[in-house]
Amino acid sequence: MFEDRTTRSWWRQATGEAIVGSLKGEVLPEIESSQQTVGKLFELHPNALVMQLDEFSKDNYDSLARYEKGRSKGGLTRKDSLSWKDKSWVVGVQLGNESKAYDWEMIRRARIINDRIGDKPVVLALSSDQQSFVVFERPAESENFTIRHDTLVAGNVTYDFSGRNTTMATDQLKKVKAYQEFWHSWKTFHPNTTQYLTQ
Repeated sequence: MFEDRTTRSWWRQATGEAIVGSLKGEVLPEIESSQQTVGKLFELHPNALVMQLDEFSKDNYDSLARYEKGRSKGGLTRKDSLSWKDKSWVVGVQLGNESKAYDWEMIRRARIINDRIGDKPVVLALSSDQQSFVVFERPAESENFTIRHDTLVAGNVTYDFSGRNTTMATDQLKKVKAYQEFWHSWKTFHPNTTQYLTQ
């Protein structure tokens, strides 16, 4: 939850909906974003700008570094190392009316997963930095991707982590909304989600 001091409204992080205050029922617009390290950001976008931290709040930011790497010990922020526990990390993917959850530990081991959500073939990939991840629609069900270093490979065609075709510089993979969060949070706000389970 976070508070809007101007209207005293409280907003859910997971959905952007105000549940208390004068803006109760309003929903914040979603801005496209991706989760990646600063190193990956500059690799993909050399001219990117990075918002600098507020020196007065540096201690708060420093404590979040443990959370971002899954090493927090706090009751609310600790990560379970086992799969499909309430505090396990998942990547939740929303595609149209369909949603699916992928266990973070399994993603770390596999680094790339070719799957389908509803009638759409997708690929989920994790960078070698073990933090940056992407989900794209695959051009066709028959087109399976592999990962070589941090390059997505389908036959003779390669793509970077922004979805750019690095072989011909023509087409680009279509991004799919994906979120890293606790399993209990994802299933609460996506009660009809399915789980990706390996055989």
